[in-house]
Amino acid sequence: MVFIQIHINFFQVTKNPSFVCKCHVFFSASRREQQTNTPSISKRQFSLQAAPRVESVLKSPEKSDSLLSFLKETGFSTSQSEKILKYRPRFQSASLENSIMPKIKIFQDLGFPADEIAKLISTYPTILHSSANNRVIPSLSILKGILGSDEGVGKLLRTSGSFLTKDLGKTLIPNVKFLENCGIQMDQIIKVIYSYPRFLVHKPEIIRKCVVKADEMGVNRSSRMFIYAVRVVSSMNEESWELKLQTFRDMGFSEYDILRVFRTSPVVFGVSEKKLKKVKEVLLATGKYDMPCIVNHPLSLCCSVENRLKPRLRVLEILESKNLIANWPSLATLLTLSSKRFFEKFVSPYLDEVGGIYNAKSEVNDKRDY
Repeated sequence: MVFIQIHINFFQVTKNPSFVCKCHVFFSASRREQQTNTPSISKRQFSLQAAPRVESVLKSPEKSDSLLSFLKETGFSTSQSEKILKYRPRFQSASLENSIMPKIKIFQDLGFPADEIAKLISTYPTILHSSANNRVIPSLSILKGILGSDEGVGKLLRTSGSFLTKDLGKTLIPNVKFLENCGIQMDQIIKVIYSYPRFLVHKPEIIRKCVVKADEMGVNRSSRMFIYAVRVVSSMNEESWELKLQTFRDMGFSEYDILRVFRTSPVVFGVSEKKLKKVKEVLLATGKYDMPCIVNHPLSLCCSVENRLKPRLRVLEILESKNLIANWPSLATLLTLSSKRFFEKFVSPYLDEVGGIYNAKSEVNDKRDY
């Protein structure tokens, strides 16, 4: 695959004094503040927990005030500024014009609104500590080469800004190339990058081991499930993997069943052991579905118990008790009906009976765990 080389002119930041509000530092007459000779906590409005750490390394109140004023003008709330300085108090001494402002402008040029920039930077303050030339811009270039557009890069960073804190040349690029060599199409790789941002920033040797495991489990590399099988293996260590296998055995899955589920629905292996058992318990308690049903429709194990299964099952129980339905839908139908279709078929005609116990809005939104 050829990666697109791009040039990003993000550092054309003019030195504009209006960006920086000079603030006077006021000291109270308290004995403690006179002794420490640091700005008051109330002046910067930091929490009592954060203020000592932030102010312990304060060498230039003017620089600190300039930084805080700039962050506020850029759209950062007090709590977001606090998170950044609590993570690395020495940012107060960083050059605003040479270090902080150019990095903020990177995201402005990408089209990020002010509130999203503030959220991204406060969530991943390491970005401000990373070298723009050696880390941030090369990472953006790599991401654009893979995703194909600034819009794609922006979409990904809204999901996870951690890509700008890692050496993608040693992780993402070799992993993408390796998966391509395994026969996985680029459109699938991109889809997985968006859905599981941490997956392809593992060390390449880890991804290779996960591919071997997926091969051993019998997943065909030509299957569109192969990359998801590799992904779910990468999310567990060996102990967790063995625990997951034992959980399936304890639930009544045969070794053949386990292999079949992994090959066709590997996402199920990412469900917690607690939830797997709970879904089984809820479905079997109806007396309408048994283990063969669950084994044949393993995606049922991914459903939200509280938001999807229980509301639907409760509706069916009430309708049956009032002789309003002759038979329950199959488990396959229960799972594949969209929330809108379920509402239209089983709720809307019987609003007097089930409308009060069914949250129509949440179902129409079709919130799922998978």
